[in-house]
Amino acid sequence: MPAASQSGEVPARSKRVDAVRNEQKLLDAAAAVFVTSGVDAPIREIAARAGVGMGTIYRHFPTRADLVVAVYRHQVEACAEAGPSLLGGVDSPLAALRQWVDLFVDFLVTKHGLADAMQSDSSGFDALHAYFLDRLVPVCAQLLDAAVDAGEVRPGTQAYELMRGIGNLCIGRDSDPRYDPRRLVDLLLQGLGRAQSS
Repeated sequence: MPAASQSGEVPARSKRVDAVRNEQKLLDAAAAVFVTSGVDAPIREIAARAGVGMGTIYRHFPTRADLVVAVYRHQVEACAEAGPSLLGGVDSPLAALRQWVDLFVDFLVTKHGLADAMQSDSSGFDALHAYFLDRLVPVCAQLLDAAVDAGEVRPGTQAYELMRGIGNLCIGRDSDPRYDPRRLVDLLLQGLGRAQSS
């Protein structure tokens, strides 16, 4: 741990680490609130969940759109980093794919409302969508390829197709509490599997 100077100040490096950690905590809290209350949730609700003052949120994210975009990017990165970790941490590539898809569905649920929050900046939304595809399609492809190579999934499904299908199944979740996209996503994944000979 860096020593404080004689004036009692902590060197800038540790402040930066703390600031990054606090920002990550804030983004995690905002993502959780967005899932339960939508992207229009009161900032005070996000601040309470993160254990910070509202001024802290506004200092990091001056507008709601800034916060929503930051949450979006934060979750894309978490989803992208999870793929290789899951693949290396389980015996079955199909199990890794299933766990990753579960994270992806969580992300899609949080993402709902992003377009409304960014309605004044369609070019920014387009750039975010391109970022999303650039980061996540290769991860999904890696997981799919590993499952195909292990003989757990039939070849022929493209990562983009799978992600698009999952995204389409997640539409409407907010407007109909009787609809559970996870059940249908699970059926989709079962359909990817190789038929077991009896």
